[in-house]
Amino acid sequence: MTPMRIALAGVVAATAATISLFGGVFAHGSSPAGSAATRPASFSVRHGSASENTAAIVATLQERARANPRDALVLTQLGIAYQQRARETADPSYYPRAEGVLRRALKLRPSSALAISGLGSLALSRHRFREALALGRRAVALDPAGARHWGVVGDALVELGRYDDAFHAFDRMVELGAGTSSYARISYARELLGHPQAAIEPMRLAVEASGSDPEGHAWARVQLGKLYWSIGEIGAAARQYRRALETFPDYVFALDAMAQVEAARGHVRRAIALEQRTVDAVPLPQFVGSLGDLLARTGHARLASEQYALVDVERRLLRANGVKSDLDIALFDVDHGIRLHRALSLARSGWRDRPSIDGDDVLAWALERNGRCDEALRYSRHALRLGTQDALKFFHRGMIERCLGDRAQARAWFRRALGVNPHFSVLWSPVARRLAE
Repeated sequence: MTPMRIALAGVVAATAATISLFGGVFAHGSSPAGSAATRPASFSVRHGSASENTAAIVATLQERARANPRDALVLTQLGIAYQQRARETADPSYYPRAEGVLRRALKLRPSSALAISGLGSLALSRHRFREALALGRRAVALDPAGARHWGVVGDALVELGRYDDAFHAFDRMVELGAGTSSYARISYARELLGHPQAAIEPMRLAVEASGSDPEGHAWARVQLGKLYWSIGEIGAAARQYRRALETFPDYVFALDAMAQVEAARGHVRRAIALEQRTVDAVPLPQFVGSLGDLLARTGHARLASEQYALVDVERRLLRANGVKSDLDIALFDVDHGIRLHRALSLARSGWRDRPSIDGDDVLAWALERNGRCDEALRYSRHALRLGTQDALKFFHRGMIERCLGDRAQARAWFRRALGVNPHFSVLWSPVARRLAE
């Protein structure tokens, strides 16, 4: 195991690592200090919504690229701006556009660590983690003082289940530059290693470091709220989500999180209204699925089925734009009892792409739902090897123990899940409460 300073340097899931794609480019450019030369003159997120500003930035960079199609730096910035737009709009068609301009930039400047790193962050967004690792390492070799390149390497290593190596990579990133992304990684590492309370302070620092970027600040607030949520402190979580919405009105990740809070408080109609607003703005599969679950909870089976069908449509769109989503599809299908044999095949495929503790857990859950409980136990044990205090993983373990016939162990795991967070899942918290008796 790495020294404690390194172990707590942090990791962050690839989807969360995009907190500040612009910060990664303009604060950690190809030079060690991120010189002014790496910043487009018009870059600003001080006024208006982040989404509006990103759209304006994209338009400006597109105009510059048309005026000088051989400007590798502008093409690189445009490629990374396209990735930001993909995150803000949930439109995966930005991914091929990002890849196209980044590869053009790389042809013009083969030694551009920033373009290579941009392709690495794109690979992370598409859940192509081995590709992201190779690209991140190429960028580091060219520019070892570039913090964002180490972030790409570490993010990929996390998703590949290589945690010690990831800690080393992120320790190096933190040494090169503190900021929102670095503090968020410290926080996530502590959470991952089973210290959610200790994760709160660095996430507060991430909030403070987010400065005048409204979307970045809102993102950090939501992550801080989710830490409180993960340990069952619903009121504290709700306060952070509301602060996020004050900073960035209609921020979909805060609306989705507030929907969970309202559901936990028994205000399911309010939760449905919030989730509907989220889906109307950005129909990400996880939001659509959550809306379906809330509708099912209130007995609206037909409306829930319509949302579940839309999840499949959205995921086909993601796949058509290069996103590998086998593990996510497997989890959704297993949770909802859809084609369980096929879901197990998808879980195995997803685990091969993403052999992390999350991959272990999804595969364990798929095996349990298919009655392969001995094999499920092996993967569940591996999913919990870091000491992560994850209520859903504890619930899955309880179901596996129950499948194996050990009701006492199962009850202990259900109680443990509920002790961490009694509202961990709209679908499964009620099941855990019933089976814990």
